[in-house]
Amino acid sequence: MKKIILLLSATVVLLSCSKVGKDEYIISGTATGIENGKTIILETQDANGMGLIAKDTVKVENGKFEMKGSITEPSFYTIQLEGAQAKIPFILENGEVTIAINKDSIQKSKVSGTYNNDEYATFNEEITKVQKKLMDFQNKNMQAMEAAQQSKDTIVINNLMQEFSKLQEEVGIASKAKYLAYAETHPKSFISALIIQGMLNDPSADVAKSEKLYNSLEEALKKTKPGIAIKTRLAEMKAPAAVGATAPATAPATAPTTDGK
Repeated sequence: MKKIILLLSATVVLLSCSKVGKDEYIISGTATGIENGKTIILETQDANGMGLIAKDTVKVENGKFEMKGSITEPSFYTIQLEGAQAKIPFILENGEVTIAINKDSIQKSKVSGTYNNDEYATFNEEITKVQKKLMDFQNKNMQAMEAAQQSKDTIVINNLMQEFSKLQEEVGIASKAKYLAYAETHPKSFISALIIQGMLNDPSADVAKSEKLYNSLEEALKKTKPGIAIKTRLAEMKAPAAVGATAPATAPATAPTTDGK
């Protein structure tokens, strides 16, 4: 009996320590090297998906900041520090999101605390590894390309461009395989819904494969905007009228990388 009482007491303590209420999010941030009074701006895409609009602002106090609210489904947002060019992309969802910002390395800011943000960070790490070949090639050949452009050496320019194009194709195939493997193994992840939506924006997409991936998604994801868009697109592609028809002009499914691109 004593053990049961102790267990119940511990549960009450844990619940009372939780900062997040039901259907609520809290963004708990640390701002290393950032002076008091600097503004932190929470932004998201506008209705047309063509720009960003501010949803909330807060001031840095003693190296910390906090934002509270609620959201009906996961969605990509960014954090903007007043006076800084770089933005910090993350997935806003109910729960406690932790963001660690350092004034001298904003692009390396860490976001964690919720399932989708932890998955987003891990996914980006894997994609960065795949795309490292492109970055290495650019860094290695940047000076040679600039020199060739200045001297108008078209042979060197064309050779470098051909090498880069070939490498781009290889990295593209490897990245696509990573996307597909992720969507197949992470039916609860918001990233998976975005991947499937992106796949279906290709007129030559494998409809059966895409539908199988969609069906494997958690039910909650199917009710999100990407989930609804996938269902609609699948219906369009499977309809008899779609044979030989031009694909509708839909906006591509996009999500920012951790460096804000």
